[in-house]
Amino acid sequence: MTKAGSKGGNLRDKLDGHELDLSLSDLNEVPVKELAALPKATILDLSCNKLTALPSDFCGLTHLVKLDLSKNKLRQLPADFGRLVNLQHLDLLNNRLVTLPVSFAQLKSLKWLDLKDNPLDPVLAKVAGDCLDEKQCKQCANKVLQHMKAVQVDQERERQRRLEIDREAEKKWEAKQRAKEAQERELRKREKAEEKERRRKEYDALKAAKREQEKKPKKETNQAPKSKSGSRPRKPPPRKHTRSWAVLRLLLLLLLLCVAGGLVICRVTELQQQPLCTGVNTVYDSALRGLRSHDILRWVLQTDSQQ
Repeated sequence: MTKAGSKGGNLRDKLDGHELDLSLSDLNEVPVKELAALPKATILDLSCNKLTALPSDFCGLTHLVKLDLSKNKLRQLPADFGRLVNLQHLDLLNNRLVTLPVSFAQLKSLKWLDLKDNPLDPVLAKVAGDCLDEKQCKQCANKVLQHMKAVQVDQERERQRRLEIDREAEKKWEAKQRAKEAQERELRKREKAEEKERRRKEYDALKAAKREQEKKPKKETNQAPKSKSGSRPRKPPPRKHTRSWAVLRLLLLLLLLCVAGGLVICRVTELQQQPLCTGVNTVYDSALRGLRSHDILRWVLQTDSQQ
């Protein structure tokens, strides 16, 4: 048996079996690593040490068969207390426990349990019973294990239910996101189609306007021959130089008439003896002789004289 001395004593390595008895005011006086150095220790007595909590490494003593934690101030056990799978005897008398960890259901080897003088949850206290004798403590171990297994199943079921709720919520969110994305795609598709239709209309309008512009010159060229084939086109207004030539021709004609009239008067009338008419007749005779020197004019004059 391996024991420790009284309060404040040092750990003594007397190996008579695998029992370790620690009577210390604080578990920290014996480091957990030192306890773990005794992996084959099967019995551990930590009663009457005013312990308020157990370190998580404590659950590494998986070879423990009997554990006495009575008459301490423990408010809770480590969450992985169920790792002590070989534990058969557990004394938790006179502590401050209200509930047990869910992993307690894994202590399948537990045969004896004492939970007296703890402020237990009413449901757990009713399951545990009084634990006044050996038989009741054995029944307590069995009933508490069954109760903790039921609690574990309920918690697992609740966890699964919450996971299912979370999955359903995630599915709904994903479906909502897909619907939103589909709506956005449809909106973009509609906007793209509207933009395409708008551009097509603009293109058609420009094309129609271009065709109208091309038709206008053709209409004007088609209307021009009709005006020629129909009524006579209007004569352009007389220009200024045309009118001047007409006036000049008229003056020349009047002058010729005056000259011819004077010549006739000087040749036929009695005025031919006047000095003015004598000069006129002389000029006329000279001009007539000059013109007769040309054959064509002679021929014209002969023809004219014959007529």
